[in-house]
Amino acid sequence: MKMRLSTVAAGFLLLAGIGAASAQDVIIEPEKETVIRGYVEKQPLASVKIPGVELNIGSTLPDTVELHEVPDVEYRYVIVDNQTVIVDPDTRKIVKIIR
Repeated sequence: MKMRLSTVAAGFLLLAGIGAASAQDVIIEPEKETVIRGYVEKQPLASVKIPGVELNIGSTLPDTVELHEVPDVEYRYVIVDNQTVIVDPDTRKIVKIIR
C-alpha cells in the first residue's frame, strides 16, 4: 500500500512540474510575430552585446539594456548578436529569439 501511494504521489508531482513549466511558456501568435518582424525590418537597430547573458528563452536581460517598443504589441525587442530578441517588458525575460 505504501509503495502504491508513493508511486501515485510521485506521478502527481511529475505532472504538476510539467504543468508549471508549460505555464511559463509564452506563445506569440504568427500574426504578431509577422508584425514584429516587419517592424524590426523597417526600424533597424544596432546590434548590442550583453556580456554574461546567455540568449535563451527565459533568460533575464539586465536593466541596462534598452528595450524598444513595437506598436500594438505587448512585447519589446532588442537586437543582440544580430538576432532579434523579443522580451516581456514587465519581467525582462526573453520570450522568443528570431534568428
